[in-house]
Amino acid sequence: MFLAGLGNTVAELAIAKHNVPVFDKTKFSMCLPPIQEIIKDKEIKSVVLCGIEAHVCVQQTALDLLESGLEVHVVVDACSSRSMTDRMYALERMRDSGAFLTTSESVILGLAGGSSHPMFKQLQKLIWESAPDTGLLAARQKPLLAALGDVGKEAKL
Repeated sequence: MFLAGLGNTVAELAIAKHNVPVFDKTKFSMCLPPIQEIIKDKEIKSVVLCGIEAHVCVQQTALDLLESGLEVHVVVDACSSRSMTDRMYALERMRDSGAFLTTSESVILGLAGGSSHPMFKQLQKLIWESAPDTGLLAARQKPLLAALGDVGKEAKL
């Protein structure tokens, strides 16, 4: 992110504690030369992607990663945009371009691999807590409800 314009990453992410590198950028995509080098050096084949401005930074990063041949998993409930319209169309475009849309719970449990993971109980507590409403379900249901409410006409699903 552009630190001079947007400020620091929120403290809750504990970036410094976990030695996560921070890259200052003015390009919307996160596919900067240092990131591309890391991907190449570590032979990364799959990326889990989340962030703000799904219709700009997340989308451009996903499209660049897909173009470079990587598998991209977009965590829909960990992506946001200023408007639901931008968010929904960005998620749709990323899916149509080849990205897998998933949820944070699916990613957390998928990476754990099973209940035998040493941190499974802590992970379970995280996902049992009520997640905030992301608005995604309501946005997906509106076209369905409109089609079902169209009595006597052919449903457009």
